[in-house]
Parts: sequence; structure tokens; C-alpha cells
Amino acid sequence: MVDDPGSGAPLLSLRSVGKTFSNGVAALDDVSLTIGEGDFISLLGPSGCGKSTALRLIAGLSSPTIGTVEWHKQLGSDCVGFVFQEPTLLPWANVFDNIWLPLRLKGMSRRQAEPAIRDLLDRVRLSGFDKAMPRELSGGMKMRVSIARGLVTRPRLLLMDEPFAALDEITRFRLNTDLLELWREERFTVVFVTHSVFESVFLSNRVVVMAARPGRVFRELDVAAPYPRGEPFRTSPEYAALCRETSDVLGEAIHLNPGAGDDGH
Repeated sequence: MVDDPGSGAPLLSLRSVGKTFSNGVAALDDVSLTIGEGDFISLLGPSGCGKSTALRLIAGLSSPTIGTVEWHKQLGSDCVGFVFQEPTLLPWANVFDNIWLPLRLKGMSRRQAEPAIRDLLDRVRLSGFDKAMPRELSGGMKMRVSIARGLVTRPRLLLMDEPFAALDEITRFRLNTDLLELWREERFTVVFVTHSVFESVFLSNRVVVMAARPGRVFRELDVAAPYPRGEPFRTSPEYAALCRETSDVLGEAIHLNPGAGDDGH
């Protein structure tokens, strides 16, 4: 298990990355960031600071205008999983079939995929819901299905784009805790986009605070609190102090451009 925060061997690096869209908007400028194996990194910042753009570049869904995204190890095509802000489940497919989808696209039969899917259903606390349809699930349950689908290929890197933003606070806290448990058990790397200071500090061993227009890394903060983290950490003076520090840095980043937060991210 990953019990102590800290970067392992480098997994990938963004080197002086810039991204300018066809309409001339500079989404990212001179972003350099190294992600280590086993890291849980949050990208924190206002709307318009390029957090989601950076995620898409890492996933290979878009290419930088300048600079490079460099992988330090040769990994297979299944090395990256993606969990979006909306669960994006197939409405006509049950829970089992939604999780099976990435393996099915690889040519894996239902019978071959079943052990992995059953294991993930148990890990995301959805045992017994394999035949349920998305319309029968709560928002939190839908996101659990989405997380299981993102992990079913056993990725080395999981990219998460504000996955809990639309959920109520109690469900969000519970999913934060369950996500950390999965991360510690499976030893994958996470890059997590969020607007929430509290969420970023609770989850991460590093918080990357970004500033907007153009999007850039303002400062990196180490969260030195040990894992596992649960309710005792969430209510501790240490957590409160780390949140204050992170909030202060975020405020500095926003102050660089007071209009940030008015558009997409």
C-alpha cells in the first residue's frame, strides 16, 4: 500500500507546454510539471486556468501547440484511464455492461471480463447492483460506476476531471475516502482536477495551484500529511492549517487575474 506521500520514479513530464486554440485563446502557457509513479496530484485553480486542457493533453486527446508531454516509461495503450465530470454512462446498458465497455472494445468476452468486474463492483461498494440501469442509480452511485469503468483496464494513470463536483457534500466526502482507499490498494497514479481547496488537500500528496489567462502553474504545494486519511484528518488542526495555506496561495493566483473564473476551464 501507498502509506506515505511522495513521488516515485517519474512517470511523465509536461515540458514547457503551451496550448492555443484555433480561435486564438491561449489555454496554457509554459506549463512544466513532473508526475511521479504513485502520486496523487490535484490541479487546483479557477475556471479558465487550463486544468481540463492539461488533462486532455496528458490523455493524448489533444496535442500541445508548443512543448512536449514526455512519458518516461514505455506503457501500453491501456495505461491511462479517464473519469469525466459527468458519469457518461450508456443509458441502455446495465451497470455490469457499462463497466465492461472498455474491455469489450478490446475484444474481451463477458465471461473473461466478469472476475475483474465483480471485483471492482465490490471495491466501489456496488455489489448487487450489476443489473441496475443508470436511471435507477443515485448521482453518487453513477459516479462509482464511472470510476469502476475507468479502472477496469488496470491503468497506471487515472485522470479525473472534477468527478464529484455535482454531488452533495456528504456523498462527496464518502467518495473522496473510498477513492483514496482504491488508490492505496492499487498503486496507480492520479491527476485530479478540482475547484475545491478542501478536496485537493484531503486527497493529494501534491497540489498544483494554477493561474488563468493564460493557464500556468503558479505554485506547487506538498501535502505532507500521512496516509491513510479519514475523518480524524478531516477534522484535525493540521488539515485546517493546510487548507488555509492552500487557500492563501489560490487567492494569490486569482489576484493575478481578478476576472478569472468567468469561463470554461
